[in-house]
Amino acid sequence: MAVTYTTAVKNARLDAVVSQIGSTGVLEIGTTGMGTVLATIALNSTAGTSASGVLTFSGFPKSDTSADASGTAAAARIRTATGGTDIVTGLTVGTSGSDINLDSVSITSGQTVTITSAAITHA
Repeated sequence: MAVTYTTAVKNARLDAVVSQIGSTGVLEIGTTGMGTVLATIALNSTAGTSASGVLTFSGFPKSDTSADASGTAAAARIRTATGGTDIVTGLTVGTSGSDINLDSVSITSGQTVTITSAAITHA
């Protein structure tokens, strides 16, 4: 039998994620399995808000004006900027319908990478 959480518990868990991200979190976009980091984008000092079991990140669209590497964006993670501690891994990336939505998943080193929206839905 699957575990089911109330919306209040989902929101509390997502609020804990925001707390762990802290005021200097970053969102890294990478190739499959985060083999290569393609772009890094600083999150807002309060990364987002949760409601109805969804953590919606604030301040998007947001861009990295100079991609770190070339490749096809396929994964994302959220880390602390200091220490590089992973907070959330395994985020999906695409141009729509993903956790992290980009203007394009084809990234060339030096180009601007724009994240159009970012949200995590608690299962």
